[in-house]
Amino acid sequence: MHHYLLFYDIAPDYAERRTAFRDAHLEKAWESHAAGHLVLGGALADPLDGAVLLFRAESPELVEAFARQDPYVVNGLVTGWRVREWSTVVGDTAARPVRPGRPRSAQ
Repeated sequence: MHHYLLFYDIAPDYAERRTAFRDAHLEKAWESHAAGHLVLGGALADPLDGAVLLFRAESPELVEAFARQDPYVVNGLVTGWRVREWSTVVGDTAARPVRPGRPRSAQ
């Protein structure tokens, strides 16, 4: 499994418009979480100018499909999005844990 970050760029009027689509967006997000794909997600604060969602998946296609079907994207609240693989190396759920003093191949 790999970690992927989904970055959302949001419309200037996102805060005012999101209420109408929030339940549908959250339903999709919680379904993805229940399926074991979406780990964390939320809007950036101060300023409210984007959002970041962390996924755990075999490939970026799952994350891209989520974005294309997200009510926030479909309804124009998200003006752009991009997926980046995140090479996690520290933490209990790191995709490729690396400990100090050990060659990566030995881990």
